[in-house]
Amino acid sequence: MEAAEQHRRELRVHCYRMVASFDEAEDLVQETLVKAWERRDQLTDPGAMRAWLYRIATNTCLDFLRRNERRPRTYAPLPGFDHGTGEPPELLEWLQPFPDSLLEPERPEEEAVARETIELVFLIAIQHLTPQQRAVFVFREVLGWSAADTAAALDVGVATVNSLLQRAKPALRRHLPEDRSTWRTEGPTEEERKVIDAYIAAGESNWREGIVDLLTSDAVLTMPPNPFWFTTRDAIIDFVVPNLDPSSPTYLGEWRFVPASANRMPAVAGYVRRPGTTVFRPQMLDVLRVVDGRLAQITTFEPHLFPAFGLPRTLI
Repeated sequence: MEAAEQHRRELRVHCYRMVASFDEAEDLVQETLVKAWERRDQLTDPGAMRAWLYRIATNTCLDFLRRNERRPRTYAPLPGFDHGTGEPPELLEWLQPFPDSLLEPERPEEEAVARETIELVFLIAIQHLTPQQRAVFVFREVLGWSAADTAAALDVGVATVNSLLQRAKPALRRHLPEDRSTWRTEGPTEEERKVIDAYIAAGESNWREGIVDLLTSDAVLTMPPNPFWFTTRDAIIDFVVPNLDPSSPTYLGEWRFVPASANRMPAVAGYVRRPGTTVFRPQMLDVLRVVDGRLAQITTFEPHLFPAFGLPRTLI
């Protein structure tokens, strides 16, 4: 169905909010479109296609979440590592970044995805809701659907929708920053661009002082799905700098970085040319949260999504 295919982009974002994984969202959207084709005779009003597709997509996500029950947990200490003095952050092994290029509207009537509904801190927070609470919250508070339309999409009563939303809001607030103003802009802001430039310059020059100056004292580094985590500037520096030092046994090689953007946040793609080789190969994607001109949080992802971000496979 060509008409259904036109909604792929927004359905992908919807599924991503539900499951917090780009790869799984892609699979769920494809499953949604296959189901839509198989059930095309059930759509009696072509003007209702968007709502019909959202209903199929949501229930496809809910079925997936019933089969794959997942809840956020906190990182555990690792023997031999100084994690810093902060509280262990939350770990979602399935969390993946979302390319900003796929958040832009394809048609004039579509709205651009707001930063506050796609940023990592929001994605992590809504994973604490039950799947049904999550679906209701997204329909009502993110997409702006009425209680009646939400109830129809989920095959429940309006009273159930209102009850689920009433429980979801305080649960969500408990897992969101008290001051959300630091991450509501559409970004990247001029301040964030300056931080990206400084981050790239520091990383490519192996300049310890440059990286130190960029981090807040309570900066947090996580690396989902890997178990590594650090909660202070000193702990992050002690972990990262040896990888940049040619005299260190953990030295990875020479680095090059490419600016990127994910989840409406600044990001940097890192490539490494290992000793004895001639090509820079993908190593990681750092998604950055900037507060008052410094890095407050770095979330490091593995590089397998570089093609989805339109990033080169190698640098020379």
